[in-house]
Amino acid sequence: MNHSTSAIHSPYSGNGIAVRNRIAVAPMTRITATESGHPTQTMFDYYKRFAMGGFGLVTTEGIYTDQAFSQGYRFQPGLADDEQAKAWSAFTHDMRKHGTPVFAQLMHAGALSQGNIYRDHTVGPSAIRPTGEQMQFYFGQGRYAEPHAMTDTEIDEAIQGFVSAARRAVNIAGFAGVEIHGANGYLLDQFLTEGTNHRTDRWGGDTKARVQLLVDVATAVKRDIGEAVPVGIRISQGKVNDFHAKWSGGEADAEAIFSTLADAGVNFIHVTEFEAWQPAFEGTHENLVTLARRYAPAVTIIANGGLHTAERIENALMSGADLVTVGRGALANPDLPKLLERHGEPRSFDSSILHPVASIKPEELAMQTVA
Repeated sequence: MNHSTSAIHSPYSGNGIAVRNRIAVAPMTRITATESGHPTQTMFDYYKRFAMGGFGLVTTEGIYTDQAFSQGYRFQPGLADDEQAKAWSAFTHDMRKHGTPVFAQLMHAGALSQGNIYRDHTVGPSAIRPTGEQMQFYFGQGRYAEPHAMTDTEIDEAIQGFVSAARRAVNIAGFAGVEIHGANGYLLDQFLTEGTNHRTDRWGGDTKARVQLLVDVATAVKRDIGEAVPVGIRISQGKVNDFHAKWSGGEADAEAIFSTLADAGVNFIHVTEFEAWQPAFEGTHENLVTLARRYAPAVTIIANGGLHTAERIENALMSGADLVTVGRGALANPDLPKLLERHGEPRSFDSSILHPVASIKPEELAMQTVA
């Protein structure tokens, strides 16, 4: 192996994470669960390809956390009750046998919810209608609804939803780790973002105050499940409905966010950008991965964003990442680790493998099955 592939395929062990290589599958929203939030065999077949293809780690799509306001999409899986959790257990066991641990990504959609079987209205930090329109890819239509501003009681219930879902993920479903979704415009990111958080109580104000809900969720989850599995959080600037959003405070915001999360005791921070190698802020040279490493030096840093070639993965590792997650590159190359190990050229992503909604066509799943 050359230098690049040797780094990519080296094992990693730290902060409770132990994986066979540095390439992981990114969480990607899909809508192939049942209407009642139970995982399906279609989902398990989709994930199993990545284990057979040599990926060191898989993180699930966003899983909703409670039977109140967290669900974001129709046919989204949940960990809101024990029956939903039990349906994952045989799958997580099978993935471990293939050498690939699975982390559960826990998600509360907040104001971006566009398909909730439990409630007919949405909530957010403030009564501000989200920009853009609902995503047709996930059965959305028209503009987002204006959310109700959350009460303190509803915030406490949302925190408890994350805690209960994490407990089920570990104790019932058998997941090897928990990723709290604090990115991409969903509830926790709505609290973090000044444009969607106009609160004047303890949950609003400067960046340090707006990151507090993320800290409280992570702290509560860690307190409940202890050191059973690693607990981390996903962070981004861009949103699914505001692709080019940037933190207005630049590096000062990055310092406040990453250092505060590190002080809260998270095991890992999963940093996602559209192009992870690009400068994080206009007029600067350093990317967000480098800033995360600087301000959270003892935390495992996971990088995401267009990193599907050996060169880009290697550069991300050199920039401060410990692991790299791949999204569209994994969809096109469910055997990407094996492909890179034999110096193959990754296949380009072709959106035609998807239905008109976010589900890989069954015939494509069959063709992509990795021996």
